[in-house]
Amino acid sequence: MQTEANLKRIEHSTNKKLRKIGINGKTLLLVPALLFLLVFLIIPLIKVLLNSVFDTGFTTQYYSRFFKESAYFLVLWNTIKVSFLITGITLILGYPVSYMLSSVSEQWRNILLIFVLLPFWTSFLVRTYAWMVILQKEGIVNKILLALGIISEPLTLVHNSVGVIIGLTHVLLPFMILPLYSVMRGIDMDLVKAAQSLGASPFKTFLKVFLPLSIPGIAAGSILVFIISIGYYVTPALLGGSKDTMISQLIAQQIGEQLNWGFGSAIAVILLAVVFLLLYLFNKFVGMDKISFGP
Repeated sequence: MQTEANLKRIEHSTNKKLRKIGINGKTLLLVPALLFLLVFLIIPLIKVLLNSVFDTGFTTQYYSRFFKESAYFLVLWNTIKVSFLITGITLILGYPVSYMLSSVSEQWRNILLIFVLLPFWTSFLVRTYAWMVILQKEGIVNKILLALGIISEPLTLVHNSVGVIIGLTHVLLPFMILPLYSVMRGIDMDLVKAAQSLGASPFKTFLKVFLPLSIPGIAAGSILVFIISIGYYVTPALLGGSKDTMISQLIAQQIGEQLNWGFGSAIAVILLAVVFLLLYLFNKFVGMDKISFGP
């Protein structure tokens, strides 16, 4: 009994001291997560930033080199352009799929979700090599198009931006479908029925009621797909060509092949700054409060 009383006294004293310095039990629960972020995210980012501005001493030569040589800026522009294009394509393809998932019965929903999640069970590398086989000049796509008489000679679908867009769209489509489906499932369909009962056509009901309510899912899926695609490496490296280099390949080339850590780090910092700028613009004109991954 005395030991238990001593333990309670120590616990009370410790809690009192922690409260004095503004720390409570909930704050302590955050410590493991904060330490993880510090060790595996914050410190590496600081290291990359320091590598980009220090050589033998403080320098801005790496940033100057990037902006003085137009080839590097074109790589950045190509990366942003392709990422926006992939985001748009996945939204166009993913929206009707998500709507169907939210509308069907529970039994069919579970079956269809398996097909949506199926790509996660296969390696990104395996899927990319599969697209290389499918899209090559002797691949299935060209053979079908030739057999149907749609084309007279094989199309070049790999080692260019077309291959990158097809491959990344396939990889990132589930990242668009899942947030959209999660939000759509939480939409009150009585609102849709009410609009129709008041005389609104199906198209007008969708445009005025359902679409605005699904905007949080659109925002979440678009941000997720865009951020992943802008820094993706494997698919662009295998399906892209020299004229369609993306910035992730440029960073890997500078660090992995040329061992130029300073310039590679500067490119990584520029990419990070571009992403933050785009997120800022998104927040300014759309609003981060529009993002939602579920009801």
